[in-house]
Amino acid sequence: MQTRTPEEVYASHGAALVAEDLDKLAANFAEDAVVITPKGVLHGKEGVRESFTRLFADLPKADWEMKTTLFGGEVLFLEWAATSAKSSATHGVDTFVIRDGRIRAQTVRYELASNDV
Repeated sequence: MQTRTPEEVYASHGAALVAEDLDKLAANFAEDAVVITPKGVLHGKEGVRESFTRLFADLPKADWEMKTTLFGGEVLFLEWAATSAKSSATHGVDTFVIRDGRIRAQTVRYELASNDV
């Protein structure tokens, strides 16, 4: 079985993010993956689902802007922003460790602002 490259994993992850597809997002992660956020450390695919459930609650049906995408071997660094009808996120920063065709670790942080007028 051919292993996906980090770039292929990232492309799949991005498509699942835009579609807000929790199952496809979780499928890109290893069974023992960790997601580290300012709110704590989440483990495994259930932790991945919990992390993205929070993100989609904060930014439902968002428009995503990838400002910086840098690959350094199996490490990916992202800077991003997102806007939804409910809120906006600025200064989004994620790092990923992608090995053997799966995301092994992710860190994520963003600043959320309400779009209420």
